[in-house]
Amino acid sequence: MNNYKEVKILENTHIGENVYKLVVEGKFEGRPGEFYMLRNWDKDPLLSRPIAVCDLDENSLTMLYMVFGRGTRDFSKLLSGQTISVMGPLGNGFKTFGYKKVAIVAGSVGIAPMYYLAKNLDCKIDIYAGFANDSFFIDEFKEIVDNIYISSDSGKVGFHGNVVELIKSVGKIDEYDQIFVCGTNPMAKAMMNNFDNSIMQVSFEARMACGLGVCLGCAVKTTEGMKRACVEGPVFNASEVILDA
Repeated sequence: MNNYKEVKILENTHIGENVYKLVVEGKFEGRPGEFYMLRNWDKDPLLSRPIAVCDLDENSLTMLYMVFGRGTRDFSKLLSGQTISVMGPLGNGFKTFGYKKVAIVAGSVGIAPMYYLAKNLDCKIDIYAGFANDSFFIDEFKEIVDNIYISSDSGKVGFHGNVVELIKSVGKIDEYDQIFVCGTNPMAKAMMNNFDNSIMQVSFEARMACGLGVCLGCAVKTTEGMKRACVEGPVFNASEVILDA
């Protein structure tokens, strides 16, 4: 669906440090790892904002976003009953079939697409979630995963350290036949540098202008050349991605 449509906001709730849960009304589609482009302005700021699918049901779409700049700050001021424009679903999501036991690895607001992913997996699931200080949106996973492991950079909750150190401390990495990763690009690179890329799918952050692959502004370097995060991604097999030195 390559056209924007205006939808009603059902919820726009502050759930963590600069993190909001946005629920909009309507009939939506989407696979785990896909995203929607959002905007509530006409011309300024110029670019829409890509927000991952967190959950879907028959009548609503749920997304999480973190306030980084003008666009997401504008989103945070919206109230229930107001409207926002959305376009999607877009992108290439996670491959969800054929696994026995998987690790889901999320950094901060990277936890958002992992909820819908976990709901669509038919296997044993452990989730590793890393936060700066306080955790958020983790209780929602209790009924759909087998084990939850949490870390924080400050040591305020869970293991004191980053999520890579958390995984090493738990010591179960060899048990998984697939690893799903979503977080900042430095976090994703750390995962790729420390664990088996051949069984890893990574959702990469990218600044997207159009969401349709036209502007080529979100290119990711791969073994097959440059690929667009908004079309061939944002999810890539880690083994095909070439990291910058």
